[in-house]
Amino acid sequence: METRRIDTDFLIIGSGISALNFALRVSDKGNVLILTKKERTETNTNYAQGGVAAVLDKKDSFASHIQDTLKTGAGLCVKEAVEIMVKEGPSLIEDLIEWGVEFTKDKTSRLELWKEGGHSNRRIVHSGDFTGREIEKNLMSAIKHHPNIRIFEHHIAFELISRDGEVHGISALDVSTGELIRVFGKVTLLATGGAGQVYQHTSNPSVATGDGITLAYNAGCRIVDMEFFQFHPTTLWTPQHTERQFLISEAVRGEGAILSDGNGNRFMKDFDSRLELASRDIVARACDSVLKEKGYDYVLLDISHKDSDLIKKTFPNIYKECLKHSIDITKEPIPVVPAAHYMCGGVYTDLYGRTDLKGLLAAGEVAFTGVHGANRLASNSLLEALVFSTRAASIAENWQVTDSNHKKAKLLDKKRTKIGESVLAIHTRKEIKQTMWDYVGIVRRDYLLNRAVRRFELYLGEIEELYKNSNLSRDIAELRSLVTVAYLITKSALKRKESRGLHYNKDHPAEKEEFNKHTFLKKEE
Repeated sequence: METRRIDTDFLIIGSGISALNFALRVSDKGNVLILTKKERTETNTNYAQGGVAAVLDKKDSFASHIQDTLKTGAGLCVKEAVEIMVKEGPSLIEDLIEWGVEFTKDKTSRLELWKEGGHSNRRIVHSGDFTGREIEKNLMSAIKHHPNIRIFEHHIAFELISRDGEVHGISALDVSTGELIRVFGKVTLLATGGAGQVYQHTSNPSVATGDGITLAYNAGCRIVDMEFFQFHPTTLWTPQHTERQFLISEAVRGEGAILSDGNGNRFMKDFDSRLELASRDIVARACDSVLKEKGYDYVLLDISHKDSDLIKKTFPNIYKECLKHSIDITKEPIPVVPAAHYMCGGVYTDLYGRTDLKGLLAAGEVAFTGVHGANRLASNSLLEALVFSTRAASIAENWQVTDSNHKKAKLLDKKRTKIGESVLAIHTRKEIKQTMWDYVGIVRRDYLLNRAVRRFELYLGEIEELYKNSNLSRDIAELRSLVTVAYLITKSALKRKESRGLHYNKDHPAEKEEFNKHTFLKKEE
């Protein structure tokens, strides 16, 4: 099949907050093309409920936000990156407001600030309990009206086009038509989000299959700290398994909700003096421990002791969603379970989003900036995405690959044959997700990690053969991403012989000074 060539100045893979913010900031400097593999709003950003952490209150301080982030990160945060994020964040909130984002205000018409687990002060600016959707909607509206920006929906990137340490663009598949395209850009931004779909239970949408990690890893980039995958303690439990579990925001606990077991015992008192406001890793492990010890399907999150009207006003989206499942959160507790939520590791970048390859930038959840360390502080994700995609945009126009290398760039072989890939892809995908949940989940052991990595090494060989010889499809591309990410998470977890932050290994329960360092993985030639 012949491929169509497209040229642009700025090529962006993904359509979340990092992608849209970057696009708007570079759009007056050249043509922009955004590729997204589903609808443009099907992103982790769109599902983010809580808000954006930023120092906006006189009672708060940069020093406090920095310290909260460093403490939660368990010694592995890159301090310079944290300081940049915290100090540059507040002005970018003002930019969002200028783009039309309407954040919730209090009775005095000032921004209403929530408090979430791990934060010393109220500093979470939000739009009801659907902040991500509000940000996405307004940034997308601004993009629709910009003549220099195009968006291709239902396009999945499957290979970076590279040569001599430079990235020139991507090969992609138009899922709707089956057409192969090659897009060449002076600068390529990876903004593909996370990889929650590698686990059986996740708050992430179906698109979160780790495509950006796989693209960068296969092209030769370093991947860092993949063992630190954050599990959100509270997603809505339902009798029917769903591809994405509905998130019960951290802010619900911030506003006074209590966690209890099936017998009404408030179990967080046995795990941390901060109770429900402990950091996510501690709360998630506590929930997991109670579920396994008692054999429950779920634990209970109860905010019904608060004023009914206040609950409906503060959490309208959560209230409506729970009602769909016959749960009135003003009168009864919510059944919740932990679920894979956020990838703290990612593609190594510097403080301006530059990766190991010239011409390739990365921002948002796919990137490793170092701000999250071993555990992300609640609501720092949208903040990180804003800050570092802005910094990437600031250097993008002056940083481009060698034009003479475009024609010499390495391209994927087009000779393919059709084999029975669909059934194999579906079956293997289920096995990967189940193995990750059972062996590489909230609590880990060396024996289980070794068993998982052997399985993933086998899958890697099989799926690479399938990828090279079968007709390209979204199923095949995503399967390749899932097994690559599963392997990287497991391999990283095996290298860390301690427990720190989000990585808890029963065989090595103590934190060790010798592992106060980052885990780097790079594909062998």
